[in-house]
Amino acid sequence: MDRYEGFHEFVRDRQQSLMRTAYLLTGNAHLAEDLLQTVLTRVASHWAKLAKSGNPEAYARKALVNQTISWRRRRQVELPGAELPERGRSHDDATLRRLALQQALARLTPKQRAVIVLRFYEDRTEHETARLMGVSVGTVKSQTHYALSKLRALDPQEAYQ
Repeated sequence: MDRYEGFHEFVRDRQQSLMRTAYLLTGNAHLAEDLLQTVLTRVASHWAKLAKSGNPEAYARKALVNQTISWRRRRQVELPGAELPERGRSHDDATLRRLALQQALARLTPKQRAVIVLRFYEDRTEHETARLMGVSVGTVKSQTHYALSKLRALDPQEAYQ
């Protein structure tokens, strides 16, 4: 039996979803690609065990969150600038809102950003988020509260709900 049996199918089926999560966690397409490549390398090295245990996607998502936090701790990740670009003719309001939200997310702590991405972009429950992050449900609740408060303070007109 090939120790990577099923890995290529896993990557093919889940790559877009994992890439979207990586992008939301980093706020940068190139860093997201690096993050996903790092995590998929780790998944591949543990594939035989993960395939038997039954949920390699949960491991991959947790690894995305943990690796993002690790990179930020080591300050290897550059954050986007605090100022929005001047409004050009090619940008519509939705694009400007997306850029504003992306910049606001970049100003959160890594754990707060991870909680927001998992809870609201991936529509995970508090318990799933806690399990993926390796923290208690109470930590998820408090980090969500602080993150949403900070987002509201950064852009009160958007009123992130």
